[in-house]
Amino acid sequence: MLVAERYDEIVRLINERGSIRVTELSELFGVTEETIRRDLDALESRGLLRRSHGGAVRNNDQLEAPYFERETVNIEEKREIAATALQFVSAGDQIILDASTTAWYMASSMPNIRLTVLTNSIKVATELANKDRVTVISTGGILSPRSLSFVGPSAERALDLYHVNKAFLSCKGLHMQKGITESNELQALVKRKMIEISDERYLLIDYSKFDVQDFTFVSGLEQIQHVITDSRTAPDKIARLQRSSVHVVQVESVSS
Repeated sequence: MLVAERYDEIVRLINERGSIRVTELSELFGVTEETIRRDLDALESRGLLRRSHGGAVRNNDQLEAPYFERETVNIEEKREIAATALQFVSAGDQIILDASTTAWYMASSMPNIRLTVLTNSIKVATELANKDRVTVISTGGILSPRSLSFVGPSAERALDLYHVNKAFLSCKGLHMQKGITESNELQALVKRKMIEISDERYLLIDYSKFDVQDFTFVSGLEQIQHVITDSRTAPDKIARLQRSSVHVVQVESVSS
């Protein structure tokens, strides 16, 4: 394995797990611990991780990908999931849309019906602005430029003022034992509050989010009633969710 390939794999493992030890990396790649320490020092100098005693941890400053980057990942899957999620929105509903790109796809295709939408997303609010029958409520708060959304204590306090019947949320990872996780703690706290004030919760995730544990805990799986996912999600993952009494809606096919 080339040094560059080892670097890429080290970063992938740390981003996936949150932390890793020098001894484990040494065994995994078949190189000395001193070599791994030099690798970690080099990666830390690039801002790709942070050194810790005996290993390295994820660089939290790099966790949340900019919105324009997230827009280009699994586009068709997200569009199909969003279109399917809209089937569960009815006139008169009071709903939450989070700051995920899938929620934005929902907003872009939202019919102009009598509806109240509570969101912390600038892009969702802007997308719905030309639909005169849709009432849009923005949380306000601290603007996160990477996600174009509002976070922080002000956003959380604003959510405390409301109650909705449906919430449509996404996440960075869904793990059967570890629950729903996010890459950014401030986003996780807002989503936790969104779950708290809603009656029904719909998790919108594509195949890549399954069996992933990210940095910050959002909620346990027991707080989610519905999961909407794409056709690439493996049948065994669907079956595990169903055994946990989660209603799963799987998109039959992705547009070519």
